[in-house]
Amino acid sequence: MALVKRDDMSDEELLDRNPGTALELGWFRDRQVNLSAAERRAATLMTRRTVKKQYQAAWLLKAITLIDLTTLAGDDTEARVRRLCTKAMRPVRRDILNELGMADAGLTTAAVCVYHEMVPAAVRALQGSSIPVAAVSTGFPAGLSPLSTRLAEIEASVAAGAAEIDIVISRRFVLQSDWQALYDELRAFRQACGDAHIKAILATGELGTLRNVYKAGMVAMMAGCDFIKTSTGKEGVNATLPVSLTMVRAIRDYHDRTGVRVGFKPAGGLRTAKDALAWLTLIKEELGDDWLDPRLLRFGASSLLADIERQLEHFVTGRYSALHRHPLA
Repeated sequence: MALVKRDDMSDEELLDRNPGTALELGWFRDRQVNLSAAERRAATLMTRRTVKKQYQAAWLLKAITLIDLTTLAGDDTEARVRRLCTKAMRPVRRDILNELGMADAGLTTAAVCVYHEMVPAAVRALQGSSIPVAAVSTGFPAGLSPLSTRLAEIEASVAAGAAEIDIVISRRFVLQSDWQALYDELRAFRQACGDAHIKAILATGELGTLRNVYKAGMVAMMAGCDFIKTSTGKEGVNATLPVSLTMVRAIRDYHDRTGVRVGFKPAGGLRTAKDALAWLTLIKEELGDDWLDPRLLRFGASSLLADIERQLEHFVTGRYSALHRHPLA
């Protein structure tokens, strides 16, 4: 069993990229996931742990720095993307930040996520900032276009300036337990990304069982994916806490075996500040504080930011404002 954690790799390198391993079926072939236990564990997250007042405000500010601010609509325009990028660079109103003592903190979202066609507009709009552009690729959201087309799409997005690529896996390989085919496909995607980080979207709502979710996540990490992501946001069921629990435990198992940290990205259905707190609690308890970092945790969301800003205004004023006063862009 050959691991790829080289002696000459620094901790920073291990944090930044996942080099992957050979496909080791023995790591997960007989893995079982107890659905009832996962659901019970998820249900207790927010009943056993709560954060209030200034601590909640601090956690919500942290959540902002983890958001991949996203627009993936059929009617996207360059103007919409420019507004989204402006919001990513200035995610919270200045008066709220002043009251929180955060006006000079340089608060931004983690990234902006768009379709390939919108990558150049996003890159231009974010010029001068440190915010990367993430592009959804490989025939998003179904992932059923020819492999050559999907690889060319990755390469085109990287050439256009995308620093991160969110790819979708071929769900049929998971449903058929064809792990070698899934691994080979993901290795090809990883190679096409070059220096760009790769996030593998498992589309967990279409994988049937939590056992399949675990196995797909392990194969994606073995193939060198830097993040595993729950959903495209287009499935009938997207990010849920039991699914996320299964994925983060796969990440923990992979780290235990290789020493390599892989990131996690829940996406689809995260709309409220309460959702953000639930997922932050999950990550803190299951993976620890090291994962509460944009290099290892992202929230794929759009409306989430507006509700967080609304909650922060409530903290500083004591009043709830209408949601439309906190538009995305």
